[in-house]
Amino acid sequence: MRLYLQITKSTETVPFNYQHYLTGVLHKWIGPENEIHDKTSLYSFSWFQEVHTSSQGIRTTDRSSFFISAYDDKLLKKILSGIRQDPLIAFGIKVSGVQITAPPVFSNKEVFRTASPILIKRKQDNNEKHIEHNDPNASQYLTEALQKKLTIAGLSAEGLRVAFDAAYPTPRTKIIKYKEIGNRVNICPVIIEGTPEQIEFAWHVGIGNSTGIGFGALK
Repeated sequence: MRLYLQITKSTETVPFNYQHYLTGVLHKWIGPENEIHDKTSLYSFSWFQEVHTSSQGIRTTDRSSFFISAYDDKLLKKILSGIRQDPLIAFGIKVSGVQITAPPVFSNKEVFRTASPILIKRKQDNNEKHIEHNDPNASQYLTEALQKKLTIAGLSAEGLRVAFDAAYPTPRTKIIKYKEIGNRVNICPVIIEGTPEQIEFAWHVGIGNSTGIGFGALK
């Protein structure tokens, strides 16, 4: 299930690196009995869509929105309840409407654009390395990350393959700061091959690492 959230105009300029505000409000909406904190994230959320950008930051409009997806419908019901109690996000932005959407019907191979950049992290020589889309191991790492989540959810991870779309003409990377920590992320569609159930799961939980803080959400 996916919640598409319509939001109001911001009353202040939103900084470019605003993800931690969305992470914080998500946990606020879940409430004090928060079983997902510090666990592998079986959910994902997009960045704000349809915004005005300036050199100072962004501004949301009456057409702006974002979405939250989760494998567990109970989690989304908690979030929905939290939104009804307190729709304020930050910077004067509030949730003005919610659309609940079931997943589409998927085939055995799908191409997805991303609603937030993809982060791939690996420990190498006691350091954290951020993997780029053109790394020869990128597909393996993307596949392994999703396989791990499938296993946690009790689903089969057999036959799955995730890769960046090599035919996409303009893949790129950029540095995104999360609480002042820089992350090199990838902006490129992905191709997922597997069962329709596995692909639907990916649509819910996102791709790569740190989907719980706003990376790797799929459109």
